[in-house]
Amino acid sequence: MPSNSPTRKESNEITAPETTRGGTYYTPRTDIYETEDEIVLSCDMPGVKPQDLDVRFERGELSLHGKVAPRGPSGAFLQQEYGIGDFYRSFSIQPEIDVEKISAEFRNGVLTVRLPKQERIKPRKIAVKAG
Repeated sequence: MPSNSPTRKESNEITAPETTRGGTYYTPRTDIYETEDEIVLSCDMPGVKPQDLDVRFERGELSLHGKVAPRGPSGAFLQQEYGIGDFYRSFSIQPEIDVEKISAEFRNGVLTVRLPKQERIKPRKIAVKAG
């Protein structure tokens, strides 16, 4: 039986989640901050070109995938500290986000994704009348 074919598991066997993607994937370092109007994700993806980014929202999950082309000299490395592989990360998105207005921008190896809040959940200042 080939090594990549599914194997039968006993119903009481506890297993770790299995990966469905081949190759090496790195988790991009991500800063997340919140303002009154939106949640912003800022992800480092060095070596990714804008055309090699795939940002998707589906069934309450935001997935970020950046493909990195192999690089390096034609000779042997004297030292190699930079791993070769793509970037992948996913986030569960709160239902309070206005998914129709999600936007993404890529500049200098940093992917910035803006998740605007729906109008109904934004803080509202209430005027106080004196009287």
